[in-house]
Amino acid sequence: MRIARFSHQDAIKYGIVDDTDLVVLAGDPMFAGYDTTGERVPLADAALLAPVIPRSKVVAVGRNYVDHAAEFGNDVPAEPLLFLKPNTSVIGPGDAIVRPVALSERTEFEGELAVIVGRIAKNVPAGRALEYVFGYTIANDVTARDLQRSDGQWSRAKGFDTFCPLGPAIETEFDPTVGTLTTRLNGDVKQSAPLSDMVHRVPEIIAYASAAFTLLPGDVILTGTPAGVGPFVAGDVVEVEITGLGILRNTARDAS
Repeated sequence: MRIARFSHQDAIKYGIVDDTDLVVLAGDPMFAGYDTTGERVPLADAALLAPVIPRSKVVAVGRNYVDHAAEFGNDVPAEPLLFLKPNTSVIGPGDAIVRPVALSERTEFEGELAVIVGRIAKNVPAGRALEYVFGYTIANDVTARDLQRSDGQWSRAKGFDTFCPLGPAIETEFDPTVGTLTTRLNGDVKQSAPLSDMVHRVPEIIAYASAAFTLLPGDVILTGTPAGVGPFVAGDVVEVEITGLGILRNTARDAS
């Protein structure tokens, strides 16, 4: 089932994607279930929003593909390398990525698979971790690369407003071990890798993260990016595509 969060006639709603329509739900399906209102909205008349706004946090994993770690001269950590992005960094499909040009000279894309947590999770064993997943979507872990290097830690470089595009929808029935991630910059392929290339898989990441801190419904987990990350400038269009999840497309602009 594919779930979208959208705006229509000045109201924010949730809907099940049904071909060219959205079957409107009575509320947030993560908490209210899948009861429908009887209303259908043509996709063409809806503005898709970030499919979830984390109430708490975005948990991300660094260096989770061997080739990406290698392109920066790093080894893959023996355990997932976790960092956090604030929920204020989240934007939706079609929203502008705003480059903080007064503070950073190099903003880069990082296409990733995102996991949406559906239940409170604490000390979850890997063997049961997928029971706590609501669904999956696409993410772009935008990074101010020069600040990442100069700061010595990643909070500012990864946490600017607009630095976590998500979308276009949440797929509740998706196998995170299959499919291919592709990132395009102005139509040119920059990243392409099977999701099976992840070193630390989704169940392991959930188990490891939930051992450290409680994961709440609506939290988002970014699972790492393959090789090919690179810079973009104002006017560029960044597209991240994952087989079975669609395309997340955003255009960049400079902060005014």
